[in-house]
Amino acid sequence: MQNFNPDPKPGRLILPLVLIGMIATTYTFINRVATQNDLELLESEEVAETVSTEPDEETTTSTSTTTTIPEDVVKYLEEITGEKIQAIELGKKVLETNQRWDDKTTTYQEAQQEFQEFIDDFADFVNVFTEPGPPVVQSNLSSSHDELVILVNLLYDDTQELLEGLTAPDTGERRNAALESFNSNLDLFIERIEQVVASATSS
Repeated sequence: MQNFNPDPKPGRLILPLVLIGMIATTYTFINRVATQNDLELLESEEVAETVSTEPDEETTTSTSTTTTIPEDVVKYLEEITGEKIQAIELGKKVLETNQRWDDKTTTYQEAQQEFQEFIDDFADFVNVFTEPGPPVVQSNLSSSHDELVILVNLLYDDTQELLEGLTAPDTGERRNAALESFNSNLDLFIERIEQVVASATSS
C-alpha cells in the first residue's frame, strides 16, 4: 500500500524560514553595533528631513567706524542749538507784534513798548551767543561761529530799525523793509546753525 504524502513539495517551506532567519540575524547585528557604539538609529523619514548646516566660509562681516565727538564740541553744539530755538521764539514774538499793529488790534504805545523790548531781548541775545563760543582748537567751528555772530548782530540792528520804522512818518515802508531784513537774517541764522551741527556730527 502506497503511503500518502500531504505535502508533495516539502522544500517550499524552507526558503521563507531561511529569509526570516537572515532578517532576524541582520536586525540583531545592527542593534548590537548601534548599542556598543552609542549610535542613534533614525527612521528613513527622519534621515530625509535632517539638514546639515555649515558656516559659509565666504561670508563677509561688515565693520562700521564710529567717530567720537569731543565733549567740548558736543557742549557747544548743544548750546547753539538751544540758542537757535530761542531765536525762533523771539522771531515769532516780533512777527506777532508787527501783525497786531498792522491789524490795528494794539495801540501805538503798546507796539512801541513791545518793539523796544525786542531791542533789549536781542541785545542780551547777542551777548549770550557771542561768548564763550566754540573750543579754541576747533578752527572750523571758530570761523563758523564768527559768521553766526555777524548774523546775530544784524538781527539786533533789524530790531532797532523796526522801532524806527514804527515811529517813521511814512505809511509803513521803512518798517516793512526792516521786517523783511529781519526775517531773512533769522532764516540764515537758523540755516547756518543747522549746517554747523550737521557738519560737526557727520565728520
